[in-house]
Amino acid sequence: MASKIDFEPKYITFDCYGTLTNFSSMDGLAREMYSDRLQGEDLERFVTLFSGYRFDECLGPYKPYKDCLVDAVKRACDQTGVAFNQEEAEKFYYAVPTWGPHPDVPGGLRRLASKYKLVILSNASEEHIYQNVEKLGAPFHAVYTAQQTQSYKPRMQGFEYMFGKLGCKPEDVLHVSASLKHDLFTTEAMGTKHMAFVNRTGKLPKPDFHHYEVKGIDELATLLGL
Repeated sequence: MASKIDFEPKYITFDCYGTLTNFSSMDGLAREMYSDRLQGEDLERFVTLFSGYRFDECLGPYKPYKDCLVDAVKRACDQTGVAFNQEEAEKFYYAVPTWGPHPDVPGGLRRLASKYKLVILSNASEEHIYQNVEKLGAPFHAVYTAQQTQSYKPRMQGFEYMFGKLGCKPEDVLHVSASLKHDLFTTEAMGTKHMAFVNRTGKLPKPDFHHYEVKGIDELATLLGL
């Protein structure tokens, strides 16, 4: 980990779910909902497939986030022999706005907001995002969603939309995410020079990937001298 970030961003831009909001609740809900039909390795395979299909659903043409989740559940059910139930699958979508932040987030964000303009770009629906943002406990300059941009990360369209709205270039921001594949590989390809990887799983990133690594948002505030 670097001892200091020697860069003054015009904006600090964030992914929301997983980075700020505790999105591990998605896997927990899957285990809870399907443990009566799957156990052990079979249940974990369902959880892994559901996560992979959620990512895959983001790569195609835009469709509502509820459809992405429901279709990901259906595909996981098809692969594991579980009967698909539409109403059951929709529970994942309606659970999202109930989830709160990781413990390090509210205090860390308040420290950052004392100096910097904070921005969110999220694979979210307008119906949900502001309920999650309200739980983060800090002011945001702007919040952009996949519903606004008509595109999901890791596609570049959402980032282009955000940079256009902010009137800045990729190299003007510090982008922060707990996901390399949803966010940071894309922002690097677009020319972002300063990225912070919030390593919430302890997994090692690519050794040649240029980024700051932190364990939480409070640690990021410290690296920025706050």
